[in-house]
Amino acid sequence: MALHSFARRQVVSGFVTGWALVFLAIALPALTAQGPAATPVRYTEARTHKMRRAITLPGTVEPETATIVASTVAGVVTDFPAKEGMRVEKGDVLAQLDTKPTALQLAAQRAALREAEARLKLAESNLARAKELFAATVIARQQLDDAQSEYNAWLGRADTLKGEIARIEDRLERCTVRAPLSGVVTRERTEVGQWLTEGGPVVELLSMDTVEIRVDVPEKYFPALRRGAPATATFEALPGVRAEGRIWALIPQADPAARTFPVKVRAPNSRGRIGAGMLAQVTFPAGEEYLATIIPKDAVLRQGPTQVVYRVNGDNTVEAVIVETGAGAGAWIEVRGNLQAGDKVVTRGNERLRPGQAVLPTPQQYETP
Repeated sequence: MALHSFARRQVVSGFVTGWALVFLAIALPALTAQGPAATPVRYTEARTHKMRRAITLPGTVEPETATIVASTVAGVVTDFPAKEGMRVEKGDVLAQLDTKPTALQLAAQRAALREAEARLKLAESNLARAKELFAATVIARQQLDDAQSEYNAWLGRADTLKGEIARIEDRLERCTVRAPLSGVVTRERTEVGQWLTEGGPVVELLSMDTVEIRVDVPEKYFPALRRGAPATATFEALPGVRAEGRIWALIPQADPAARTFPVKVRAPNSRGRIGAGMLAQVTFPAGEEYLATIIPKDAVLRQGPTQVVYRVNGDNTVEAVIVETGAGAGAWIEVRGNLQAGDKVVTRGNERLRPGQAVLPTPQQYETP
């Protein structure tokens, strides 16, 4: 009985195996004919854009303003909140001088003014009475003139004291040394208890909210630069940081040895990452505008010594196009080669493509340069 069951299972198994082989024989050619599945990719159309040739030169970061803050009055330092490395805003207190002697002078002059104003009021009253008496021929002209002179003297005295009080109040205000601009304290030049002379240094202050980048430009490029033209700076010490600035100054005085002209670019430094003395690479536009074919930078692949772009053909296959790149424009870059406006170039998924490979393309938008 067992032998009979075993034989029956073998027959059934052979029957199933045979049908499976028949199915594979029929389906395999059809599957082979379909080929591999198309690879999903994103593409963007190349376009024509006005470009301007650019030059890139090394430069050095300089602070917009570096100043020594001085005291405009003499006195003993009673408080010195400014510390090296501290960031201060315009108007912040850097140092406080002793105000007691000045405050005493101010109090004395204000008392003198109160007396002068009382005397002036009395002299004004006497003058008015003298005018009435003179009109009634009760007093002589000399007495009227004396009353007028007394009034004028006290009026002048009151005005003098008001001017002196204003001067002392200004001096009292200047006993508090404030930051003339926003920046970073780079050096302390005094301390609590020290006597500061008039004009004595308090701190050295560096303003870095905006930086200046000095670039020595060869004379062949200098005539093409224009004040106010855009310039882009990158920094060796800050990978990925780009500062978008403008040409601030073109100095028409060449270095006699190097034959270069100093050019200054101003750029914002709102995050304060750019430091004075850093090395920069500055790119300037130079020359006239021209029409160029541009594509997104994401479309360009480097394969050994060459740069390649994958273009999507009408049958949704890709071909590799060798290109040369030129000036950048935001997320786009100029290319020279067998590409023209309207060509679909792969911008996502191009790293794993091979020439002739079938793709499933989807458009991708990039911000217009």
